Amino acid sequence: MSQTEPGIPDGGLDGGVRTAADRDLSVVVPAYNEERRLRPTLDAIRAHLRADPERWGDWELIVVDDGSTDGTAAVAARAAAEEPRVQVLTSEENRGKGHALRLGVLASRGRRVLVTDADLATPIAELDALDALLAYEDGDGDGDEPYRGEDDPPAAVIGSRALPDSRIDVHQRPLREWLGRLGNRLIRLVAVRGIRDTQCGFKLFDGDKARAAFAASRLDGWGIDVEILRHFRRADWPVAEVPVRWSHQTGSKVRPADYGRVLLELLRLRTRTRTRPRTRPVDLAVAAFYLLASVLLYKGLWTDLDRAYLADSMQDQNQWEWFFAVTADNVTHLRNPLFTTYQGYPDGVNLMANTVMLGLSVPLTPVTLLFGPTVTWALVLTLGLTATAVAWYWLFVRRVTRVRAAAALGAALAAFAPPMISHGTAHPNFLVLFMIPVIIDRALRLCAGREEGGRVVRDGVLLGLFATYQIFLGEEPLLLAAMGMLIFALSYAVARPDVARAALRPLLRGLGVALAVCLPLVAFPLYWQFFGPQSYHSVLHGDNAGNSPLSFLEFAGRSLFGDETRADPLAMNRTEQNAFYGWPLTALAFGLVVWLSRSALVKALTGTVLVAALLSLGQRIRIPFTDVVLPGPWRALAHQPLFESVIESRVAMICAPALGVLIALAAARIADLEPRTHRVVGLVAVAAALLPILPTPQPVRERAQVPRFITDGMYRDYVAEGESVVPVPLPSPADADALHWQSATGFGFSVPGGYFNGPWGPDRMGIYGAAPRYTSNLLSDVRYGGRIPDIGSRWQQQAEADLTFWKAGVVVLAPQDNDEALYEVTAKLLGRPGERMGGAWVWDMPRAR
Repeated sequence: MSQTEPGIPDGGLDGGVRTAADRDLSVVVPAYNEERRLRPTLDAIRAHLRADPERWGDWELIVVDDGSTDGTAAVAARAAAEEPRVQVLTSEENRGKGHALRLGVLASRGRRVLVTDADLATPIAELDALDALLAYEDGDGDGDEPYRGEDDPPAAVIGSRALPDSRIDVHQRPLREWLGRLGNRLIRLVAVRGIRDTQCGFKLFDGDKARAAFAASRLDGWGIDVEILRHFRRADWPVAEVPVRWSHQTGSKVRPADYGRVLLELLRLRTRTRTRPRTRPVDLAVAAFYLLASVLLYKGLWTDLDRAYLADSMQDQNQWEWFFAVTADNVTHLRNPLFTTYQGYPDGVNLMANTVMLGLSVPLTPVTLLFGPTVTWALVLTLGLTATAVAWYWLFVRRVTRVRAAAALGAALAAFAPPMISHGTAHPNFLVLFMIPVIIDRALRLCAGREEGGRVVRDGVLLGLFATYQIFLGEEPLLLAAMGMLIFALSYAVARPDVARAALRPLLRGLGVALAVCLPLVAFPLYWQFFGPQSYHSVLHGDNAGNSPLSFLEFAGRSLFGDETRADPLAMNRTEQNAFYGWPLTALAFGLVVWLSRSALVKALTGTVLVAALLSLGQRIRIPFTDVVLPGPWRALAHQPLFESVIESRVAMICAPALGVLIALAAARIADLEPRTHRVVGLVAVAAALLPILPTPQPVRERAQVPRFITDGMYRDYVAEGESVVPVPLPSPADADALHWQSATGFGFSVPGGYFNGPWGPDRMGIYGAAPRYTSNLLSDVRYGGRIPDIGSRWQQQAEADLTFWKAGVVVLAPQDNDEALYEVTAKLLGRPGERMGGAWVWDMPRAR
């Protein structure tokens, strides 16, 4: 069969010529003026394929006549007349090897595609070795493909003349051979690092991937080999080199100068690639979907920014708005952004020792000043979650699968998993994680060394800068990410020790460079955090802060199938539902691990999830439905530096991106299953596992109004410089509305008490809130208990001492629950009734001035 040159549209993974893969093998032979050598080559190929019909199945042989001026076309036509499985494509003019290969590959229909030169310098018998390594789907999804490999099975297997076991039967002339080696080295330097022989004309590809790569190709000359390999590398499709026999053939069309032409082609290609935007419409659509999902999640907050308060946030929304506002105030007045006395007065607050997210609060200062801290809070939650999902998507497309839909699904799980949504009500530092995928990618580049075109020093410097920025977004998430990466690396090393050994040296060098960059940049802030004013040693959460084993099977309270009455008893509070992946996803993950168990990546993901889940159970593991309590592995870390302040149940958050990778891998594999019923069943199973944990919109409540005594500035007549406003009760982790008084009115006064992490006692143990005093404890007890104790002279003397310590200018009681009891106690402590002013009870404190 013969035909003329077809049209070749631009295309790639998302477009271009896509031929149904209904043949087992396609062999593509480009030919230009090969009248004498073509027939023996075609006969040898046909004989080899006919000799083993079970292995090669239904095959086709495609000859591309690239505008030959001799009898090449006639030779090919005769072969096609004798063998119906031979087809001939003819180009009207000589365009080059690249153009000929593109014609042939795009016309192919094989699940495997072999491209070989017309001189058959590599014997066709070498196809057996290449085929033994190639991973391709046989179409029925039953797992009986010829090779799946240990991990990341190759999508292309290329013959190599440069490996130790390669055999050169007939050498080229020494000068020609030396020039060829030099050209190959330069090509590797410019375009494809890590592949020793790019130009050997004997390559076996996964058919669909080959057609996608050739559809996206642009080069018409000898540089096509490198362009295709570069496409595979950029798509994260593994390429394996296999040693082959090779003999120099007289009459070769490759001249030494052609290596120079290849370099010029590749330089032009690289320039065009760098200037061409790589973002595709589907990527923008995925980002828009994530943004829409984030907006819907926080729609209650956005629809009423003046009064809406996230219902599950407890006092954290007040705290975070205060953090954003005080940072903006410090930046505006050129004050130290690491410290303030606006709460915790007069001792103050070590802001570096609290999660103020300077990496966002500082650059968002104009937003805070122009629109207020509530807008900043809403933006950080909404756009931060979107950016995190996009970052995971970018990483998954780059490192896990090129199937965009599968990557988008996995990234959505990584970013919108129940633990992330739980923290999304109160802890943006655990929700806004867009730097973590970037850090992981840079670490992987270090592991690959120079094979990905990486530079250990450059990548180490960037990793150090990325880690520095993440420290100013959240240190504990960085610590958990480092734990997850270490667990994954160790698990992968067990599965693939050869890869681990190769990656160890460049990784350690790169980490050394990263530390050399990072430590000087964070030295002073970390010194201030651990040794500066109001620093503390650790925050203890008790030995019962781990997850219940049941929490991994239950649905979170705000998930689509969630039940608050079942979820709440299994977590510290609604902002710490750190597992809750649900039993359907747990069951699906188990099934996927069994299905994909040959992959070292899946083995490493499995180890990561299991170890993280086990650590998150805490120091004591209570066996459900029994009285049995076992020691947990977290006990070994609980009192170690850095880990002593970690809430161990949060370690289960490591499972979210690991499960996201597993889902992305599975979805991509399911999309290729045949027959269609297998795909449908697989996709339904994935949907059934993810649907129950879909997040529902965050509920809101109306926040307490700031009393007019504050908003109208009436307090200024009572508070002199160096004095404070004392709310009743004092702001604390249980009630921090007074922080909203400050952030909403521009910080005209300081308050004692507060909601922050600070020191307590001679050992400077970390606690939530200011160090308690008798009067603050009394007022808090009355606020939440309603019982009025006997107030005698000793209580009054203690109150006077505490108010003096707080440098009180005025005491303010705003409307709230039990405010009558609070008024009675405060009046007795101060020995006089309050004055009603600006919607609040007010006691002037002239004695403290």
